[in-house]
Amino acid sequence: MSVNTAHAGKGVLIYAGECIILFCDHVTMEFGGSLPPEMRGSKTGRLYLTSHRIIFNNKDHKDKLQSFAAPFFSLKQVELEQPVFGANYIKGTIQAQPNGGWSGQSKFKLTFKHGGAIEFGQAMLKVASMATRNMQQAGYPSDAPPPYTPPTAGWTQAPPPAYAPPAGGYYGWVPPVATFPDRPPADGVYMSEAPPPYPGLGFQNGAVGASGMSAADAKAQEAAQSAYYDPSNPQYAYVPPPAYAEVPPSYDAAMKKSQ
Repeated sequence: MSVNTAHAGKGVLIYAGECIILFCDHVTMEFGGSLPPEMRGSKTGRLYLTSHRIIFNNKDHKDKLQSFAAPFFSLKQVELEQPVFGANYIKGTIQAQPNGGWSGQSKFKLTFKHGGAIEFGQAMLKVASMATRNMQQAGYPSDAPPPYTPPTAGWTQAPPPAYAPPAGGYYGWVPPVATFPDRPPADGVYMSEAPPPYPGLGFQNGAVGASGMSAADAKAQEAAQSAYYDPSNPQYAYVPPPAYAEVPPSYDAAMKKSQ
């Protein structure tokens, strides 16, 4: 996870080719453990599920924590909670990334005051399974993910495809847009000139259609169909780390490969 690298002005900052799949407002974020001052306390804002990660943007523009971003491989022990009293929430453990603004790991809790926690959590885990498959095909090891590099290149207002998933979904899976019909404001999504430093949901530019799949795509679809939550126990889910052996390319090499 990285701190204060995924916002621009009062909007969200995504990589070139990254796509926002789901958007939810009025989400409360809380961290637990030994943390730097900016991560302490409860934060309320907007939560984005993208083709590469989850992003939280704080609505309090005076708070020292304006944004945090977490690629799927940094999330562990994710659970979807449905308490008898109170709002549903997602909890788990998150691992800091090198150069991400903090170190170590932290517990996290995402509370959805207006509903949708279970649907968002299940979608997040589904996307994580597909993105994990892509990381496996690219040869990225789970114990040494590519180093995070905050966007330093220029950024511009993102084009519409960046904040609306394809109508056909991904590999035949359609995001729960009925639960999350709202899209981010067009003037609140900005795109960096730099591509993501690690693979995401899509094989090219962060987007994959539902038809015309190659053999590799078909394997990814098969992996995506393996739910990361137990239907008989929907309150618990997990993101198992893949085991890979190859050394990942540097960030610069990843950029060159994506261009």
